[in-house]
Amino acid sequence: MPLSIGSQAPDFTLKSKTADGLKDVTLSANFGQKNTVLLFFPLAFTGVCTQEMCDISGGLSAYADLHAEVIAVSVDSPFAQEAWAKKENISLTIASDLNKEVIKQYDVVFPMLAGVGDTSARAAFVIDKAGVIQYSEQTPTPKDLPDFNAIKAVLAKLA
Repeated sequence: MPLSIGSQAPDFTLKSKTADGLKDVTLSANFGQKNTVLLFFPLAFTGVCTQEMCDISGGLSAYADLHAEVIAVSVDSPFAQEAWAKKENISLTIASDLNKEVIKQYDVVFPMLAGVGDTSARAAFVIDKAGVIQYSEQTPTPKDLPDFNAIKAVLAKLA
């Protein structure tokens, strides 16, 4: 079960690969500034994950209009994430939880995905400017997408 609504969101600093090199992505950098949509996805270079991240990238302005930043997290290395983002024209921030610490903090570990090992479940959180979780969803299977209409409705109430 993922962390529940009303919980304080665990802070983290993860690495993201950009054209300028590795950069830190810290959740609390948004606290007091804007809301955050935190998306966990199993693996780069997979069909459903590619669909999800491409759809979100194409609609990033809708989240910006709702005063929110979208951060996606997977257990892939930042270098694999960067190669995938370039290949698929994914423009949102993707952060690497290679050590699987953040997926454990948010309780979204998917054990033995396809028999290859533990990865992230597909999950979504809306975290307000105070760092409190206002929306929490883990999909029934990795093939299911989060309810993005519900996420946007929560963001609209926070804006």
